[in-house]
Order: sequence, then C-alpha cells, then structure tokens
Amino acid sequence: MPDWYRDAKLGIFIHWTLGSVPAFAPREHDINELLRARYGDLLPLSPYTEWYENAIKFPWSPSAAHHREHWGGRPYEAFKDDFVRGLEHWDPGAWADRFRRAGARWIVFVTKHHDGFCLWPSRTPNPHRPGWNTGRDCVGELAAAVRERGMRFGIYYSGGIDWSFEPRPVRTFTEFIASMPRGDYPDYADAQVRELIAHCEPDVLWNDISWPTGPARLWRLFADYYDAVPDGLVNDRWLTAGWPIQLLRFGPTRALIDAWLRRRVRDPDADLTPPPPPHFDSRTPEYAVFEDIRREAWESVRGMDKSFGYNRNSRPEDFLSHDELIHSLVDIVSKNGNLLLNVGPRGQDAGIPDPQIERLEWLGSWLSTNGEAVFGTRPWTRAEGRTDGGLAVRFTRRDTTVYAVLLGTPAGAEFLLEGIHPEEGATVRALGGTPLDWRRADAGTVLRLSRPLGDAPAHAFAFSRAAE
Repeated sequence: MPDWYRDAKLGIFIHWTLGSVPAFAPREHDINELLRARYGDLLPLSPYTEWYENAIKFPWSPSAAHHREHWGGRPYEAFKDDFVRGLEHWDPGAWADRFRRAGARWIVFVTKHHDGFCLWPSRTPNPHRPGWNTGRDCVGELAAAVRERGMRFGIYYSGGIDWSFEPRPVRTFTEFIASMPRGDYPDYADAQVRELIAHCEPDVLWNDISWPTGPARLWRLFADYYDAVPDGLVNDRWLTAGWPIQLLRFGPTRALIDAWLRRRVRDPDADLTPPPPPHFDSRTPEYAVFEDIRREAWESVRGMDKSFGYNRNSRPEDFLSHDELIHSLVDIVSKNGNLLLNVGPRGQDAGIPDPQIERLEWLGSWLSTNGEAVFGTRPWTRAEGRTDGGLAVRFTRRDTTVYAVLLGTPAGAEFLLEGIHPEEGATVRALGGTPLDWRRADAGTVLRLSRPLGDAPAHAFAFSRAAE
C-alpha cells in the first residue's frame, strides 16, 4: 500500500452521469435501509440517480412516473444532448480548487458508469451506441487540473455492468450481478481501461461491481498497470467472470441466493461491503464503516445525501449534518480508513449544488485547524474512548504524538479524558490554540482549559512524548 494513500485520509468521488440531467431518484430509504425493507425491488427503487436508466424500465417505479410526467417518452440516450451542452459551463480548475480547499488529497472520477456513457473521446468505439461519449476530454482535463494543485487523480470504471451492451432491466441484486455483458464486452472493457491507463496514468484504478474477463487476463491488466504506475492501487471490486457468476444466469440459482440474501439483510448491520477478490489494495464498504481498527487499508464510500449522482429530489434532512460529516471522517481515520466522499454535479450546467458546496466548506474549515490529527496519521492502540462526561473520543497517532479528538464540545473548561496516560515530561496542547493545563489521574488525563471551548463538531488535542 503506497504511503500517499495511507496519509491522504480524505478523497473526493465524482459521479457525473447522464442521469444527473433528470436528477431524480426516490429518497425515502438509503441503500442499506432499502436492502432490508424492499430487497425484491431494490434496483427499481434505488436512491442512486445514476441508476435512472434502469429504474424507468419498470412502469410502476417512482422514477418511471417522474419520467412520464417531466420527460414524456424521451429516451434515456437523448439526455446526452443536455449533458454535452452543460459542458460549456464546466471549469475543471474551479472544481479542483474547491476540492483542494476542502482538504481532499485525491480524486476518483467516474469515467464510465453503468449506462456506458464515456466522459472522454474514447478510441475504443461502442459497437451498440456509436458516439456514446463526450467530445471533450473530461478525464484528461480534470486529471491535469487536480495534479496541478498537488492532488492525486484516480479513475472509476464500471467493469461489471454496461447497459449499452446488456439493456435488460434488473430488479434484484442477483439479477444485477448476472447481467454482466458477454460477447464483445470483455474485450471492450479491457481495451478501455488500458486506454485510460495510458491516457492519464491514474493513481487509483477503481472498478465497480465485477470484471468481465477471466482471472489470468485480469492479472495481466494489474501487472501492466503497476508497471505503468508503481505507487498506484486497485480497489476490491474485481471478482472475475468465473463459475459463481455464470451460475447466476440460471433462474433457480438466483432464486436460492435471493432467498438467502433476504434473510441475511434483515440483520441491521448488513451493508454493501463487497466480498474480497483474490487481489486488492483497498476495501470499499459503501454507505458503511468498519467497527474496529483494520489491518488492511480501506475507504468508506458515500454521498453527502442518499445518492451519489445529483438528486434534485433530496431534502435538507437527507444530507449529512455538519457534525455527522466530521464525526464520520474522524471515526473512519481512527480505524485505519479513508473517507471517499462523493460530489454529484448537475448535468445541465456542470455546477456543484449548494448543499454539497456548503459541506465541502465545512470540511475545509475544520481541517484547516485540526488536520494535524487526521492527515498522515495511523491508528493508535485503540480507536475509541470517552470523557468523564460521556463524550465520545477517537484516537489517532503520528510518530510519538497521540491525538484525541472529542466528537462534540465538553460542557465546561475542565474534563477527564479516560484511558490516556502521558509520560512524565510530555506536552499536551489543543490544536485550536486554547491554552490549557493538564494532570495525570488514575482514570486518564484531566485537561483544564483557560476558557470553555466554543461550539464545534469536534475538538482535537495532541499528546506528545518528551524528547529523549
């Protein structure tokens, strides 16, 4: 695992598909709630707007009703015209500036999602939808803008699903996995990913769902990628087109697995953490976090609301609050993870919606003061603690310094941090600059501040061992 990734902690995912033009998905459930409540209708009811093309194929779905009301009989492919016109407003440098101010260290850009539409002028033509790509090189332009500002650039590619090759509607999770295209699609996907590697040498190769070739061909792709990008990494969504996926093509097999999944997802802790393939660098739980410190690198992948793509149907209560966003980042980092936070731009004008901008600014403001406790850190001996007042605490470390991040604001100017015992001669400081005194106690460390802390979602303190 390259050090740059372990140090980075905060990345930005960008879902910007043709589905961001109609920009509609149901908002009643997030994806994990939907797994438990409506597994049999999971995909037609998906809260992800990038799934719009599939959802409107079910006449009874909310997306189909929205499409009839607002778009009549317009085919999904026609949204390409709106999207391409919106590119006239796109400023990749302004995006990159905003992401950098938010504290992001790397970007993962969706180059092709399940609808198969490519955000670069691919030299590998789509045999089923000619011209199914932008004329403008969105991938290359954004890669250059991001790297000019000192950030890393990665690419997402939907290797397991492409509705331009396999357009049949899918309803359940097993139907979805079984819909991996065959025929000429494996050669197409392999050629496009190789094209992208040569085009921008991505620091992250982020595949989704599965991979349509056999293992040997995938290992060659990985080997060639690592040769081109020695400090690059691949995610964990590369299960190949072996016999388990082939079995899912049979209705009785799908029915058995669907029945098993229905029982399993009733567990309130069930989520969309993909099963690990034989080779990966980073795990990617979706709208979920691991409960404990993990030995392997991982990243929690989520949107700011219930969708990755822009959903104009979202309401204020659907978005992460300021506190939830900061607490999530700190909790993930304390457990050896990174947060890959999604931005979903609008399709019609390439703008980032105001609720997302506000949250990026919140992150940047908090990290400008407290980023020392986040960036470049590693897990401590434990992730979680608390104060004597019951306030949750998360721990990180760097070299001989341990950071304690309070997930909230203590009631007074004096409180006990349980379970942390600095050595004699250690120094303790507040990252916000508030002067303090401290003393050791049997249960931990008592901090006495010169004044109560101002209200904020989190406060960080550094415990540094004395120099030898």
